[in-house]
Amino acid sequence: MVDERSAGAVMFYMEGTAEPEYLLLHYTAGHWDFPKGNIEAGESEKQAAIREIREETGITDVEFLDSFRMKIEYKYRHGRRLVQKEVVLFLAQTRTRQVTISHEHIGFAWKKFDDAIQQLTYRNAKNLLLAAKEYLQQRSLAYR
Repeated sequence: MVDERSAGAVMFYMEGTAEPEYLLLHYTAGHWDFPKGNIEAGESEKQAAIREIREETGITDVEFLDSFRMKIEYKYRHGRRLVQKEVVLFLAQTRTRQVTISHEHIGFAWKKFDDAIQQLTYRNAKNLLLAAKEYLQQRSLAYR
């Protein structure tokens, strides 16, 4: 049974035919990851992702790539309780490089794939970034 559901996105910025740069957030807990957060009552997954991106980065210019949707699941401890978490992530392009981080973060970085994969903390996030890169390559949207 899932106890928590979150949504977010792998955000990328690409100018012309240049290689995409991915937005990574440095969370106060110390890890690097993508913008995401809990789905609130009455929200769809994409509505939650848009809200979380806006709250965590200040970015409102978000264009989802329609058929990219990945779900990761993991467990973590909250005190003595084991929590089952499900996170749905989309792939989204922005034309905005300006980032205003929230109180949940201590930094951010726009990174090309090789640097981003090294910077990300968790294996799930690294696998997600690899899937995003492959998706973009298959659709000739990047890495021409």
